[in-house]
Amino acid sequence: MEPRVWVNPRQPQTLYVAQLLMYLRGGFLLLFGVVLGGSASLTGLLFALGSVAAAYGVANERRWGYRLGLVVAVFALAVSLLTLSGGLSRLLSQALGLVFDVALVALLLHPLSRNYLRYWPKGRSRR
Repeated sequence: MEPRVWVNPRQPQTLYVAQLLMYLRGGFLLLFGVVLGGSASLTGLLFALGSVAAAYGVANERRWGYRLGLVVAVFALAVSLLTLSGGLSRLLSQALGLVFDVALVALLLHPLSRNYLRYWPKGRSRR
């Protein structure tokens, strides 16, 4: 049985940082949406769990993890762009979230990440 990891620093820097961003996003969504009584919805909960599951899949070099991460990141970017409105303070907080959404999509689609995917899975059957 092969060991499982939560974070894989042996991967390219782009995928490593993407893992950290997905864990942070999932953790913040769970903390502020569910634990602290924010406006938690089923969609938000699924989005948070999907983000954490994708980061775990990427850390363990699973194609489903990369695909799920890309779907979650693109969905988050689309939602951020569609809900961008309000006063100056609201726009500033939304802009910070938008920066993280763009960064995550860029990290996952970066050529270094895409080239590394060619070697997944190493010696294992494709999943």
